[in-house]
Amino acid sequence: MVQSAGHKLRVFQLLFSDPGRSFYSSGDKVSGSVQLEAAQPCKVTGLRVTAAGCARVEHRGGKNRKSRSQEVEYLKYEEELRLEELLSKDSDGRFLLEPGKTYSWKFGFELPPAGRLVSSYKGKFGCVCYYARAVLDRPSQHGLQCEREFEVEEPLDVNRPDLLAPAAASKQKKVTCMFIPDGQVSISAQIDRKGFCEGEDITINAKFENTCSRIVIPKAAIIAKHSYLADGHTKVLHQKLSAVRGDHIISGMCDMWQGKTIRVPKLKPSLLGCDIIKVDYALMIYLHIPGSEKLMLELPLVIGTIPFSGVGSRTSSMSSQAGSLSSWASFPSAPPSYSNIHKDLRVDGPRTPLLYDYDGGEDEDEEGGLFMRASEMYYPPPPAYSEVDQDPVNPPQVVQVF
Repeated sequence: MVQSAGHKLRVFQLLFSDPGRSFYSSGDKVSGSVQLEAAQPCKVTGLRVTAAGCARVEHRGGKNRKSRSQEVEYLKYEEELRLEELLSKDSDGRFLLEPGKTYSWKFGFELPPAGRLVSSYKGKFGCVCYYARAVLDRPSQHGLQCEREFEVEEPLDVNRPDLLAPAAASKQKKVTCMFIPDGQVSISAQIDRKGFCEGEDITINAKFENTCSRIVIPKAAIIAKHSYLADGHTKVLHQKLSAVRGDHIISGMCDMWQGKTIRVPKLKPSLLGCDIIKVDYALMIYLHIPGSEKLMLELPLVIGTIPFSGVGSRTSSMSSQAGSLSSWASFPSAPPSYSNIHKDLRVDGPRTPLLYDYDGGEDEDEEGGLFMRASEMYYPPPPAYSEVDQDPVNPPQVVQVF
């Protein structure tokens, strides 16, 4: 909006018809109006509205830190508004804005169909932006401009067959100590589908084995990978969004996650279809190994906008899951963990560090180590019992205990 006596205009602004709308999608109509109010008599020659949307990447790289940039256009629109509908034209083809009056002209355009538009995005090295701009032409002067951005969000349905299919992977690693073999660790993991939306829980089934001499810790995290392409060079940024962890696994033991969950936090949907910017998500499952690099595997995720309906054929998903889990059948179910007992039942007391869990600076929000408690302060004793028969009908009898 322009408010300037020097420009002889008190108001020059572009407004959308539905200012409370959060976003538009392909095929939607974007409409609004351009308002003008003069502070003193003012002559203009034309008024037009343009709309544009493009993806832009800019970053530096290489030995000389050369700047690289690239753009891709997704929306282009221009409309000449008819000033003569509200204003009179003089012999020179100019229109007069009288002070004290507010003039308004409507505009509208339709967004491209599905497949030709990508969602709005703003990142460290690039963005996808959409805006509408009004340009007011004046005689013998530069044109005045005002613009307003709008968001585009393309629908992404996680109920597509390819996103309902499960994802599974396994990986192992040999561990060494001073170049001497020290056993190995392994991970096998599966999730029942690839597509999720904000607020949904991802159910993880995993098996961890540890035959090395160290105590290892299983963890899982949702990560985002942002890729920016410019002039044939790609810059990639990784971001850790949320994480869960399991109990430590001592040497010669294994552990299983059966139905362990991690919730999808509030985040933007996967960015698909853009030629130069891509945002992918993955579930990273890994083992922290003190004194060695982590053992990591990634399962692909697609974050959508239309949540899982729970309706549809899941035969292939279930059969694949059964096949993946059949190799785990020989392992007994994991014993109940004291961590499942309500916190109020625990007795607070001094704690002695057992193992510090340094994770390379990625888990600053986690505890600094694992702890054990003194034996006399574990949990409340079992319920009291009596060695005297409390039957009210028969007389009390003393039961001898040998």
